[in-house]
Amino acid sequence: MNPNIAGTWIGDWIWGAPLIMVTVAIHVCGLAVIGERVVSLLGETVAHRRFMPKFALVMGLTSLLVTALHGIEGVIWAAAYRFLDALPDKRSAMLYSLSALTTYGHANLYLKAQWQLMGALEALDGMLLFGLTTAFLFAMIQRVWPLGTREPRR
Repeated sequence: MNPNIAGTWIGDWIWGAPLIMVTVAIHVCGLAVIGERVVSLLGETVAHRRFMPKFALVMGLTSLLVTALHGIEGVIWAAAYRFLDALPDKRSAMLYSLSALTTYGHANLYLKAQWQLMGALEALDGMLLFGLTTAFLFAMIQRVWPLGTREPRR
């Protein structure tokens, strides 16, 4: 069965919608695991004078882990582009994917004509993923920040 009926974007939706669902599910699960670790690392009462450096380090590490999560999701889209032969090689597929995912879009690469809507769908996915990441980081700050203001145990 050829999902690309001439003149339609059915194939783009057949591939794009499940990719969005899979990457969002991976992202939510990844954020949940990262969130549990952050709270457990900073959950103990910390002496107030030592809280800020530890908080900054843990949030920096959290940001790095979330960035890796976005990279993994970019690899998934890039693999789909290669499988569909929408881009000529792995390197250009990854560059295109990260450009679309971040909505940066300045790479001088283009998907084959029949797959061009997938680039827009990946950009839509990127907005969802970055929105989830922003909400997650804000929630982590809201949840962990008060731990540093508590009186240390005696």
